[in-house]
Amino acid sequence: MPISVDEIKSKMENTLKIFHDELGRLRTGRATPSLLEPIYVDAYNSKMKISELATVNAPEPKLLTVQVWDKSMVANVEKSIRDSELGLNPNTDGQLIRVQLPDLTEERRLELTKVASKFAEDSKISIRNIRRDAMDKIKEDQKNNTISEDEQKSMSDNIQEITDEKTKEIDAVIENKKKEIMQI
Repeated sequence: MPISVDEIKSKMENTLKIFHDELGRLRTGRATPSLLEPIYVDAYNSKMKISELATVNAPEPKLLTVQVWDKSMVANVEKSIRDSELGLNPNTDGQLIRVQLPDLTEERRLELTKVASKFAEDSKISIRNIRRDAMDKIKEDQKNNTISEDEQKSMSDNIQEITDEKTKEIDAVIENKKKEIMQI
């Protein structure tokens, strides 16, 4: 069955949605529970999100609290927060983990822009992989005579156009995010 350009566009849109979610979790001012969402914890012989093991709250603008439900998981949750790329230093008090968010220094802001740039690059790679897989499928379809050479050329051009559009969108979003992070 020939590949659908709408299907390719949908996959790329999902990649952009994930990219936006990742950027939304980057801290630019206030503490939000979603900041810890991308962190996975080794728990019960699998990887689990913090939200599946604890309640995360933001009682103060620069403080997150993580109330771990199972006492045996406190150390694992704390280690996962410490080892994340977020540069956080959690403190444990029984089953409650306090995560004091550092003030955004110039150095920290530059660090956050690097993390944001990494998210952007990962998203671009994902979009290029979707394009590559689609192009391979189109070539295969053309080779198997399920589509004509003209259809192959047209679909390839269309997919490249969508890829360029999504890549430019990522570039625009990341530039805005960098400005937001660097703004004092």
